[in-house]
Amino acid sequence: MPVLSDTLAHYDHERGAPVNDEQLLRYSRQIMLPEIDAEGQLRLAQATVLMIGAGGLGSAASIYLAAGGVGHIILVDFDRVDLSNLQRQILYKDADIGRLKVESGADHLRALNPDVKLTLIERALTQDELMTHAKQVDIIIDGSDNFATRFAVNRASVATGTPLVSAAAIRFEAQISVFNPQDETSPCYRCLYKEDAEVEATCTANGVLAPLLGIAGSIQATEAMKLIMGLGNTLQGRLLLIDVMAMEWHSAILPKDPDCPVCG
Repeated sequence: MPVLSDTLAHYDHERGAPVNDEQLLRYSRQIMLPEIDAEGQLRLAQATVLMIGAGGLGSAASIYLAAGGVGHIILVDFDRVDLSNLQRQILYKDADIGRLKVESGADHLRALNPDVKLTLIERALTQDELMTHAKQVDIIIDGSDNFATRFAVNRASVATGTPLVSAAAIRFEAQISVFNPQDETSPCYRCLYKEDAEVEATCTANGVLAPLLGIAGSIQATEAMKLIMGLGNTLQGRLLLIDVMAMEWHSAILPKDPDCPVCG
């Protein structure tokens, strides 16, 4: 097996990706994995992820994406940090109360990994804007907390062929799935929920156990990194259901709806 620095130097020369000794040391525990190696790490460095929502899910997901070496993260959130957020939104601290989440979250991510490029969008995106950004990224991660946003993000994903990693968490339960329009057999989020769904179950209205958001957001980051590097089996076509009260994890088959108005 070649020395890691020699391996990275080879990819640096061949593909023009910036690599130095500090980066080698920072990502060495991932590069040591034969399934990832230097090439997988460079794929992460060259990737762009669109993060919709910088709340509990987005906090955990963005931290692991930045730490893991994803090159460019676009953070989208219009909200400001509130005291009640601090129980679960680990991007923020007490001194951030009142600040825009994307700005205070960016400070945390830059301190964690200064090599990561961050683009901050401090407002809700229109459908056309979602389409534009979705065309320019490798993966979309949906960390929003309402159906309207999730359906809008799903439409942009399907229209642009951009894989979507979606999650939701409430009380003691979470669900995560991957929707990949690049595979014609993959369902989309609309296959799972009808757009006339009326229940808006949110953490604000119903409460949530703090670590649950970390678990679900970390899984979102894992699935996004697997998609970028082409590793393993993702949650495409499956819905991962987590119940932390019973500490049970179940995987349900999620078929494509042939009559789906979005992807059918």
